[in-house]
Amino acid sequence: MQPLARTTLVALVLCLAIGIAPSAWADPSEETGPSGGPVDPDYAAGKNAVESKNWQLAIELLSKAALRDANNADVQNLLGFSYRNSGDYQRAFAYYREALRLNPRHRGAHEYIGETYLLVGDLKKAEEHLAELERICLLPCEEYGDLKEKIVEYRTRGRK
Repeated sequence: MQPLARTTLVALVLCLAIGIAPSAWADPSEETGPSGGPVDPDYAAGKNAVESKNWQLAIELLSKAALRDANNADVQNLLGFSYRNSGDYQRAFAYYREALRLNPRHRGAHEYIGETYLLVGDLKKAEEHLAELERICLLPCEEYGDLKEKIVEYRTRGRK
């Protein structure tokens, strides 16, 4: 059995033994709102705009969703992502920081703010968020792997 598979199996057995459902490892679902109700339509449309890389439309829609639900870390994170991709790094940082204030364990926000720090040449801050992801992700997670890969690429390009 591969080491990762063995680790996963051991974690699963331990969770079942102490009564924690494996789904508790995951981030809260984006399919329901904070109160368990349906997702805000502007948030859903904003996510679609992000997937289509229509950054200005995403910012418009997600900003509307944020007005109705200012405490939604997912909305703040996607606003940061949209501003980053539109070239406004300062606003991106502000939204990522707000997402992390609302949910310090938000894996996506740690990944994206780390990537943004690389874009502005701050390897040290990117590495801080990589270390935070390593602490948060009990098992390997996509966000950690993605940010680690970006840091390796950054170093390979000669920026230290």
